[in-house]
Amino acid sequence: MAPPIRVKEKQVRGESCAGLAGLGTAISCSLAGHKVHILEAAQEIREIGAGIQILPNSSRVLQHWGLTEKLTPYMTLPRVCNFLGWKGNLISSMDFHASERQYPGTWYRDFHRADLQRCLAERAEELGAKMTCSARIVDVQAQEKCATAIAADGRRWVGDLVVGADGVFGNLTEVLLGREHPPIKTGDLAYRLLLSTEEMRKDPELEGFVMDPQVNYWLGPDAHAVNYVLRGGKLFNMVLLVPDDIPEESLATTVEGNVQEMCSLFEGWDPRRCINGGYVSDTAITTGRIPLGRGRCWATQCMRHYHISHQGMAFEDGAVLGECLSRLPNTPNTRKTSTEFATAKRHALAVFEKCRKQRTKMVVERGNVQQYLYHLHDGPEQQERDRQMQMVPTPEGEALAWRDPGLAPRLLGYDHIKDVDENWGSERESNLF
Repeated sequence: MAPPIRVKEKQVRGESCAGLAGLGTAISCSLAGHKVHILEAAQEIREIGAGIQILPNSSRVLQHWGLTEKLTPYMTLPRVCNFLGWKGNLISSMDFHASERQYPGTWYRDFHRADLQRCLAERAEELGAKMTCSARIVDVQAQEKCATAIAADGRRWVGDLVVGADGVFGNLTEVLLGREHPPIKTGDLAYRLLLSTEEMRKDPELEGFVMDPQVNYWLGPDAHAVNYVLRGGKLFNMVLLVPDDIPEESLATTVEGNVQEMCSLFEGWDPRRCINGGYVSDTAITTGRIPLGRGRCWATQCMRHYHISHQGMAFEDGAVLGECLSRLPNTPNTRKTSTEFATAKRHALAVFEKCRKQRTKMVVERGNVQQYLYHLHDGPEQQERDRQMQMVPTPEGEALAWRDPGLAPRLLGYDHIKDVDENWGSERESNLF
């Protein structure tokens, strides 16, 4: 059993500073011809966060938003994804470049969150989006043809539509539902590390991680670890997931990480994870619960992180919403206060919900499966998992989701415009409101 995590006090973290989901939605709605005002809770936009993996489905969206040129200098191009047992034995590998060829025009790339955020913010500004900081929204009042966002200090903004993108621990989901609706816990806790690679380059066992960009997963009893490099090999990003032992009475979702506790949870694992080699200090890590989300198709990126699709789903949310809103009446004679425009807006939102609800359900359900497959104890089930991953071709349901023939084409080959096209006529009669 994992040793208990000693929680002295909740760690107070700064605002997430212009979330990627909100920035992406701002870009998408701006491209759809709408005026966008981003209401940001943080006092200023700061560089925070660590690594983010962009898969073919989200790369397609980013390119659609015209971000390729901005993003290119900050991309790290991983060559391969390796799945290993907890002792270090290679189970199976996937060639990223070969996978890209299955989804023409797309790519797998790794980014530092701050670089991705900066490019998104610049693009939103180019398209005319306005941003106001220190604007924490605590309530939204919906009328028949508009909505009013109300900040903690009493300021108000009126718009044709208010989009909640305040994250899984935000309050706008509960405002929408009119009742308490806390995030669902997954039972997992994540240690997040971001390290300089300077010393790692001198270690023969770790040098390959830096010089040959790759994504590595270690699967083991009740836990798994992921690593990859960022910023051209200058930074090493690592996430280690273990059972959630933060006491309920602490009310903490994020606590300061402790190297000794973290290492004890992975005692006996492959030392190439690099956490036992003196590369990590307490100041390099944080620990936090992994939330599943809250069921409603409102902040759909909040889900299990077991096949690294959560950020891609957030970008898809914004892309689908923008595509739906691009189809609203937009002529010199259009009156946004008219009943006809309000009806068209309801229809667009009904289509958005239908598109995202179906897809989010698929991804969340697969996340439940991934959690189980990644954390198997040694034994017959683990051996069968490994055997299936080594088959050519692999069967449906295999643990490497990006390669699973029953999932990968739907997950990675997603086309948001086609999705809206297919659902646009079916939701003509909407009971969304």
